[in-house]
Amino acid sequence: MLANGVRALNIGLAGFAEPISAAGAAVLNLDWRPPAGADAELGMLVARLEDDPDDAIGAAVATANRTALDRLLGASPFLIDVQPAGDAIPGLQGRMLLHSGPPISWERMCGPMRGAIIGALLFEGWASTPEEAERLAVGNEIAFDACHHHGAVGPMAGVVSPSMPVVVVENTTAGNRSFATLNEGLGKVLRFGAYDDSVLERLRWFRDAFGPTLSRALEATGPIDLKSITGQALQMGDEGHNRNVAATSLLVRSLAPTLVRTAREVDAVAALDFLRGNDHFFLNLSMAACKASLDAAHGVPGSTVVTAMSRNGVDFGVRLSGTGNAWYTAPVGVPDGLYFPGYGPEDANPDLGDSAITETCGIGGFAMAAAPAIVRFVGGTAADALNYTREMYRITLERNPAFALPPLGFAGSPTGIDARRVVESGVQPVINTGIAHKLPGVGQIGAGIARAPLSCFADALRALAAQLHVPGAT
Repeated sequence: MLANGVRALNIGLAGFAEPISAAGAAVLNLDWRPPAGADAELGMLVARLEDDPDDAIGAAVATANRTALDRLLGASPFLIDVQPAGDAIPGLQGRMLLHSGPPISWERMCGPMRGAIIGALLFEGWASTPEEAERLAVGNEIAFDACHHHGAVGPMAGVVSPSMPVVVVENTTAGNRSFATLNEGLGKVLRFGAYDDSVLERLRWFRDAFGPTLSRALEATGPIDLKSITGQALQMGDEGHNRNVAATSLLVRSLAPTLVRTAREVDAVAALDFLRGNDHFFLNLSMAACKASLDAAHGVPGSTVVTAMSRNGVDFGVRLSGTGNAWYTAPVGVPDGLYFPGYGPEDANPDLGDSAITETCGIGGFAMAAAPAIVRFVGGTAADALNYTREMYRITLERNPAFALPPLGFAGSPTGIDARRVVESGVQPVINTGIAHKLPGVGQIGAGIARAPLSCFADALRALAAQLHVPGAT
């Protein structure tokens, strides 16, 4: 039986293979882990939620997921306008500010979010000094709510106030709309918690000139197909989250001729100069397009498809299509990445922002294979970029043909995160992200990779199982 020598397959602890290897035999180590982290109760719930045409619950979950995926893949997000947030976003009324991530009170907010809140209060004229702004926030004179509750998304701190111009994106397939602020570029910006005079002056220019200039150009040129731009950009080296050079260029090429014809010369020059110097401008449009697509897939009873992942600098939260508007949260960690000179992990705030909506939709970290150059910004190697995408196929239900990835033979990006696959495999969704200083007013200090905590998905599945009356679910 052993005439050709011993060839072993080791499943489990790697140490089991060491004596065999030391004896000169060939050993293949299989990286196997017990399903659901060896939690027997959770593993049984996952098993009861598996697709099974002969089981009422399994059949219902399969049908629900097919509906959610069809809505997600069939979404057609178009940029249609730029408007003041107070005019465009439903429910943004009075002295209300929106923020990224799951709901959070001022008392629990992190430094960057507090800084962005202070900046927004100064920008709106509701306070004249940072100290007065903080007194308003502490005194419960300002209403706070999550962007996601209003069809909006915001990068990093994600703060949106009524006077800020926002992009209006419409999913023409389902008719739903989404919103996001205009991207400020890099450096000291509101989304990283900075609020000095340069930040406020830029926001005023957005409100008074840049936003109206874009609105007039869009009125003349008509809606712009964001899904098409994203698909092209993925084949030009972007991944749709931290690298948007190609997408921004494609957008500007679409807007520039009409912008020049419809704007005053001084406004056109200023707008084009700003766009030329801001490779990240398309990010916020990408986020809004993903939000419009995922909102169309949200609210399908019984679906295990994840329709939002977001962070507020304290909590990481997920929502499932089948569990309505409930958030399932866990503490959020500090990203693993590269830091600007003079900064390190000890300076970093835990991860924050709604921008993980891109990964939830199948781009960003899920499409890193398309953008090997991204590793120069977030760390790692080109091989890592490929492997991140390959790993994400394990926890998704579809490959999106609209988002083809050239390095993987034009395979579609991994799309439709399935909470069952996440829990069963223990593979944590990967997210490309910026890193903010933990103190308000400082700004961005690096960029890197974050992973979603597994407990969020486990809690969401337990809630879904209870709704479906799975035996043993609580």
